[in-house]
Amino acid sequence: MRLVLTFALAGAFAGVFAAPAVPQPPREEPKPLGVVPRDNVKMDEATKRAVDKALNYLANKQENDGAWGNTAITGFTLLAFMANGHMPNQGDHGKVVAKGIRYLCSTARDDGYLVGARGGNMYCHGMAALALTQAYGMTGDEDVKKITKRAIELIVKTQNNEGGWRYDPSPTGADISVTIMQVMALRGAKDAGIHVPDKVMKDALKYVNRCFDKRSGGYRYQPYSAGAGYARTAAGVCVLQLCGEYDADDIKQAVEYLEKTQDDRGHYWYGHYYACHAMNQIGGELWEKYYKRMRDSLLRTQQPTGAWQDARESAYGPAYQTSIAVLILSVPTHYLPIYQK
Repeated sequence: MRLVLTFALAGAFAGVFAAPAVPQPPREEPKPLGVVPRDNVKMDEATKRAVDKALNYLANKQENDGAWGNTAITGFTLLAFMANGHMPNQGDHGKVVAKGIRYLCSTARDDGYLVGARGGNMYCHGMAALALTQAYGMTGDEDVKKITKRAIELIVKTQNNEGGWRYDPSPTGADISVTIMQVMALRGAKDAGIHVPDKVMKDALKYVNRCFDKRSGGYRYQPYSAGAGYARTAAGVCVLQLCGEYDADDIKQAVEYLEKTQDDRGHYWYGHYYACHAMNQIGGELWEKYYKRMRDSLLRTQQPTGAWQDARESAYGPAYQTSIAVLILSVPTHYLPIYQK
């Protein structure tokens, strides 16, 4: 399986040789899209310290019931811990993770919907379901499997006739944002051995492809929406990769769009959550440049508390921003199944 969350830290090496008579080795041609170059990226000590500090901050912010907010934010936070080897009752934060997983399981309705007393929608459900697929995939816990299986069955049942999903747990509307979150959960379920009909993934891919804007190379929010955006373009590339479309023609244009745009202030953290997956899948120099840019920025802006908190998507709070920052920095760890190549 090709994976999505593995970042690069490699610096650019340049050499100036005094002896011009020594021939230089030929420059390696870039690998074509769909062929992931060798990954030389590692987390350095400064990055590891920043991540450890952030995880300590998040552990101290866990609520009494095990949550960090709604099921989406709790899902992001659990992924941040698991991406660094902290599993339920294993690792320095094992008890924290176990409590968070129990919380997500406790929110499940009889039909499998993961929202709970804090409320939510299918976006929250998909994010929580993804976190549970990763927990089950790495532990084999049968109790977690039961909840996860029902959550995945709900996603399958609520896919609309276009192949997508929207905010309500019913087969009505669709948009690329909610759709990609369900695809992530479905892919995580497949990797963990939970059955997902092939048609569901194929129909989802068809919907995402309809959102592609050939003129800009980016992805629209919906097929007939005006204009592409950074966050949804990164999400679109992730869908193609998760569905095995590594050599799709649209990927090259979409990556060029991401390189040119670089950020989405309105959806900064959400956008980079997907962009790090997308760029890691592409690999090579693009990935290395992206990771270095994000690493340098994140280490520079981390607060003394260990958190990341700024005006971008501030309504979702520091647990959300901090968790995504940790996920971006932690790509090289390869712990999460969904992020492995």
